[in-house]
Amino acid sequence: MIRVVIYLILVGAAAYGVARFADVPGDVVVTWQGLRIETSLLVMGAGLLVAVIALYFLIALIRAVLRSPFVLSRMMRNRRGLRAYEAISNGLIAIGSGDIAAANKFAVQVNKIAPGEPLALLLSAQAAQLSGDRDAAERVFHAMAERPDTKALGLHGLFIEARRRNDLVAAQAFAEEAARTAPSLGWAGRAVLEFRCATGDWAGALALLERNKDTLDKASYRRQRAVLLTARAQAVEDTDRDAAKGFALEAQQLAPTLIPAAAMAGRFLAESGSLRKAGRIIDKAWRANPHPDLADAYARLRYGDTARDRLKRIEALAKQTPDNIEGALALARAALDARDFAKARDALKPYLDAPTKRVCLLMAALERAERNDEGRAREWTARAVNAAPDPTWTADNYVSNRWLPASPVTGRIDAFEWRVPLAGTLSPQLVEPIADPEPEPWAMKPVTAPPELEKTEALPAIATSVAPSPIKSPAKAESKPIEIKPEPVIPLVHAPDDPGPDIVDEIEPDPEQSDGGWRKILG
Repeated sequence: MIRVVIYLILVGAAAYGVARFADVPGDVVVTWQGLRIETSLLVMGAGLLVAVIALYFLIALIRAVLRSPFVLSRMMRNRRGLRAYEAISNGLIAIGSGDIAAANKFAVQVNKIAPGEPLALLLSAQAAQLSGDRDAAERVFHAMAERPDTKALGLHGLFIEARRRNDLVAAQAFAEEAARTAPSLGWAGRAVLEFRCATGDWAGALALLERNKDTLDKASYRRQRAVLLTARAQAVEDTDRDAAKGFALEAQQLAPTLIPAAAMAGRFLAESGSLRKAGRIIDKAWRANPHPDLADAYARLRYGDTARDRLKRIEALAKQTPDNIEGALALARAALDARDFAKARDALKPYLDAPTKRVCLLMAALERAERNDEGRAREWTARAVNAAPDPTWTADNYVSNRWLPASPVTGRIDAFEWRVPLAGTLSPQLVEPIADPEPEPWAMKPVTAPPELEKTEALPAIATSVAPSPIKSPAKAESKPIEIKPEPVIPLVHAPDDPGPDIVDEIEPDPEQSDGGWRKILG
């Protein structure tokens, strides 16, 4: 309504002005080379207005004729850009659906329409990966790595392809280059960190973690630093105990519930005479995660204690987690060491209806030590064959007899958990037999195993025979080369990581987006 009123006001003002101009008396006379033109002022103004309009249209026509080649070229570019957009869209859809023929067809079409564009290169690499042509994919990724706008994406693709062919040296080089080019790339920082952990370069891993500190949340940073400090303390424990003690104490402060850090810190503090502080550290970690290593460190806080003294200390520790089997097992072992057989039986009694392997073996040792009953001992040892498994250090279907800072399968830091392995998910090829540990005082008597148990191994905490199992723990995991598997992801989420038709495992992707080239294509 307001616009209508304003329009009427303007029209009225214009009409009033024209009327006033027409009422003004006067003539216009133009004399030029003998030609005399005489007219009124109003007619002269109208003629000038018509001449200006005609001149404007004439100039516009000439300009349109002169610009027609550029307009035609731009129209053709826009049409080509639209065709390229449709081809790339259809190509990505074909890759996501696994249509190899369609993906290759659209990749060829895009390369003809818009060769060298970032998304055209990306589609070509994806189509080559889907077809299983790794050489072609690497050539495309090399081309992308040589361009500033696609360098990070090309390096990521080369990194994935290098890991697929188990060329860890090349994979590390590509990851290092990507980390230098773009420090904010999460995958590059993680990959370099995993490689340094795999080679035991804990100092380098810690330095890299500090550089990437801003890319992690505070809790993740503290936990990862604690894990790396614990690994470094374990590496120098035999050569530089003062440095190992410092690393262990810092790790324990960053992650008080980290079992290996708490156990090491407790041992080092006990050696220096800080028994109360050592006890508090182990006690706090035990309440969060009961573990045999913590119980052993707590029992041996004071050098020279008798078996009775260690039993009293373990009794106090076990009371803090009355419903946890680790407390009962620790108490039973300490009672056997102190030859308090009644207390050992009482500790194990709640778990005899459905005993685990360690419960069965402790009962066998108890029968042998208390009653010298080889028949009952053999019976309990035989029951261990089919008994429920005990918790162990497990990561990515890999079982270890001791804690490791990173997974030997994927290189993931802080991957090991103290839990019962899932049946049928572990890989026996990844493990080695355990070396026989030093026997406990109460288990020094030799035992002849029955025929069905001749191939059994010894548990770390109990020097008795154990049932054969399809899963064995490694004696020294670091003695075997670590193989890092590539991370296959969904093509549409993360194109360079497309595993092709030969990889079926799925790991949670780490999404990356390449710099778009549509503005160039449409421009």
